[in-house]
Amino acid sequence: MTPDLQLRTLLVLDADGRSVSTREPGAYRAPAFGLIRGYDACAWAVRADVPGDVAADLEQPPIHADRYLALIDGRVEGGPAYTFPDAIPVPDGVVLVTDPGPLEHYFKDMIDEIDGRSPVLAVLEDGRAVSTCHCARRSDEAAEAGLYTLGAYRGRGFGPRVTAAWALAIRASGRTPLYSTSWTNEASRTVARKLGLSAYASDWSIAD
Repeated sequence: MTPDLQLRTLLVLDADGRSVSTREPGAYRAPAFGLIRGYDACAWAVRADVPGDVAADLEQPPIHADRYLALIDGRVEGGPAYTFPDAIPVPDGVVLVTDPGPLEHYFKDMIDEIDGRSPVLAVLEDGRAVSTCHCARRSDEAAEAGLYTLGAYRGRGFGPRVTAAWALAIRASGRTPLYSTSWTNEASRTVARKLGLSAYASDWSIAD
């Protein structure tokens, strides 16, 4: 796993290495500056519409957060990025969702994005999805996990189970499964801990 792979999975980059958009379905606006800092390497990208002189300053080797914020004013987002262990036990009680049926009650917003989010794995209660893991962003090489469990069903181990099933499906497709979250999302970091994921980098960006 490398910061460069994580960056290229989260963002669409142009020929100059500048970010054009996110890799989510719908291709949302990329952050003005995105940085993946690993233990041994870093990867970063400046959005294509950032003025050249500002971009040149941003593309210097990363030093301090204040330096970047002095160049671009915006909302700072960040959190740990993880790798999955080589061996992932096959979980039970998880299904692959290929049609809208299981999503119609609690996950209607995902219905139009099934193809762009696939594979979509879910834990069902009475035929309805109550915990899902899908591709938040994906490329030909890797995919980033997007996990959500309904509040009433948390604390029952659904999150780790559905995420493990998703990671196995991603590996079966020949891609690398990625998992990252924010520093403030304790529930998501708990899932990472229960799955035995290893933090290898941190994701830091400025969204304007």
